Amino acid sequence: MSIFDPDALECLAAIVEEGGFERAAQRLNITQSAVSQRLRSLEAQAGTVLIVRSRPLKPTAAGRLLLKHTKQLRLLRADLERDMQDLAPGLAGGTRDEERISIAINADSIATWAMGALEGIVQQGFPLEIIADDQDFTQEWLREGHVMGCVTTLKQALRGCRVAPLGSMRYVAVASADLVRDKLAGSQLTPHNFRRVPFVAFNRKDDMQTEFVGAAFGLKRVALNQLFVPSSEGQVRAVLAGWGISVVPELLVRGLLEQGFLVNVLPTHHQAVQLYWHCWNLQSDALDSLSDALIDAAAAALGTH
Repeated sequence: MSIFDPDALECLAAIVEEGGFERAAQRLNITQSAVSQRLRSLEAQAGTVLIVRSRPLKPTAAGRLLLKHTKQLRLLRADLERDMQDLAPGLAGGTRDEERISIAINADSIATWAMGALEGIVQQGFPLEIIADDQDFTQEWLREGHVMGCVTTLKQALRGCRVAPLGSMRYVAVASADLVRDKLAGSQLTPHNFRRVPFVAFNRKDDMQTEFVGAAFGLKRVALNQLFVPSSEGQVRAVLAGWGISVVPELLVRGLLEQGFLVNVLPTHHQAVQLYWHCWNLQSDALDSLSDALIDAAAAALGTH
């Protein structure tokens, strides 16, 4: 089997992660022609094209395999770095940008329980990168080899990965007291008035609002007047400002509900979303520590179901 040049592999990863040759050159502190040369050399060794020159640039199937291999090498370096810190702290060097270990987490988990889980890992010098996406799409980052683990709604383990249940995220529909008074006549959300009020969604991928209303009122098809705010905390701020109703994690608004700043407009209904942690099925102390931290924190915040 061919032994691929680690510098060329990191060059491939930089092109994909940075979205182009120029930014890859800046990250690696080499010229753009050197980036092109390293890629050509790697493609010659692999015997196939590794990058589709489209906008945005995309790795081919072979490119994705080498990208995954590169990230596995990063895990090995992270394990070595941790071991060296234990044995000889004075010999451990700083983390290079290209050695960062990437995971994909849904924005609602980032806004509630996940950051606390990762605090200890980061303080230990773990070279972490978090990519945010909808919980129904984070697994695609893992499937494509862009990340080493993800928080997702997918129950079945992806090929070459292991999976662990994290618990259930409870979602509720909330609005400001003023909006409830002015738009809902001081009452609750009903099948007859939900069309009068805008709903604040995360983005166009976010189907939580329509799923919630459909399940609550037994409707197969739901059309909502939606506004889009691509931040979990931003959605809450929009609701506080009276923009509309939003279906958000109860964890995120529990304090605001208790203080009366927000109102649960349909207390008889909630939506439960089961989350899972997927990661590569590799022997790695670094990956195991990361997995354990997320699983333990989710169990404490969400409970296991």
